[in-house]
Order: sequence, then structure tokens, then C-alpha cells
Amino acid sequence: MVRRELSARYAGSAAGVAWAFAQPMLTIAAYYLVFDVVFAMRMGAGAPTQHVGTYLIVGSLPWLAFSESLSRGANSLVDAGNLLQKSALPPVLLVARSVLASSLVFAPLLLLLTLIYWPLNGLQPALLVVPLLLILQILLVLVLAYTLAILLAALRDVSQVLTFALSIGIFLSPVLFPLNLFPEAWRWVLFLNPMSGLVMGYQSVLLKGAWPDPAVWWVSLCWLAGVSVLLNRLLRRSRDELVDWL
Repeated sequence: MVRRELSARYAGSAAGVAWAFAQPMLTIAAYYLVFDVVFAMRMGAGAPTQHVGTYLIVGSLPWLAFSESLSRGANSLVDAGNLLQKSALPPVLLVARSVLASSLVFAPLLLLLTLIYWPLNGLQPALLVVPLLLILQILLVLVLAYTLAILLAALRDVSQVLTFALSIGIFLSPVLFPLNLFPEAWRWVLFLNPMSGLVMGYQSVLLKGAWPDPAVWWVSLCWLAGVSVLLNRLLRRSRDELVDWL
């Protein structure tokens, strides 16, 4: 199902699935070219690296993966409404198909990014954390996408809310700026974004070669647990009506 999903997304194009990898790679290449090569911009004291483009790439690639996977997963049930009405497939398979299809594109890119950033700090044991961060991100996106997919089936306005949330979410996370630049009294706002903890984890490992702060793990796990509880309640309440909503 995942293979067919990827093939269908780029059916009719000459480059095919290569476009899935080209778009994020060109985006992060543009960050490096503009901020590190052309403008040679530097970050202030306290930042994990002095190069702006180098910093932006580490946060933006996981964010692109999150946005792509969540958006497609949230719309997966509505897009496959006719299929669910005609078959007894568990709805979670359709959500997982969309999330995993996007993850198969971005996971190799994140691992490649790890190899590219390796020379910054040498071979540090903290690099072993990257696959764990990636798995945690996929699990978090899966439960979030399934939750939103059910809500979207009941109320189509959820699609507009999600689009708006993703457009401003990057500004409410340490993707574009180091945490120390955000007012200390308001830093809790950043953790209303489920990706903030994971982005900080990637930054710690790739930019500093250090183990992520324990807050990275407990914030991300709290998000995963909280959304899972909400999803469980939604599944019980929508079990009989979900197909009718679609």
C-alpha cells in the first residue's frame, strides 16, 4: 500500500518518485546557499553553531517531514472515503499508508543529513540517538494524523485549521531561532508545538554532538501519550459513525 501510495503521488511525471526527494533537498540547499554562502550570516553567542544556514537546515528538514506526513495523513480518510464505504479495511491502515509513504522519503534524507554533519563534531556516541528521534517522530505523527483524520471526517473545517497551524507552527518552534533568543518567560509556548522537543533533539546531536536534554524526551513522550489518550476516546465514540461521515 505504501509503494502504491508513492507511485500514485507522482504518476505521469518523468522523474517519478525522484521529485519526492528533490523538493526537500533543493529547499535545504537554498538555505545553505543563501545564508552561508551568499550572505555569510552568523548567529550570536549562545547559538549551537555560528552559521545560520547550517542551523536552519537541521530544524527545517524534520519540520518539512512533519508537515508533509501530518497533512497527508490527516486527509487520508477523506481522500479514501469511497474505499472505506466499499470495504472493511481498518481506517488506521490508510492513515499509516500516507504517513509511512512520506516517512520513506524523509527518513533517508535525515540519515544522510547525519552523515553530512558528522565532521562538525566527529564520531560522537550521541549520533546513535538520531534513529530513536526519527522513530519517535513517526509515532507522534501517526497518532496525530489519525486523530486529525477522524476529526476531519466529522468536520471539514479541521483541514483549514491544520493548514493555518502548520503555516505558523514553524515560528513557534526553535527551527528558525535558537531557544536562548526566545523570552525565557514565554518559552513554554514553544512546547505547545509537538515538534519543538524533537527539533531540539536533532540540533543537540547534529550541531553539538551532545546527548539531547532529558526535556526533549519527556516533552515528546507527553505529547505522544496525551494524543494517544485523545485518539482512543475518539475511536470509541466514532466507531459506528466514521464511514457515514466520509
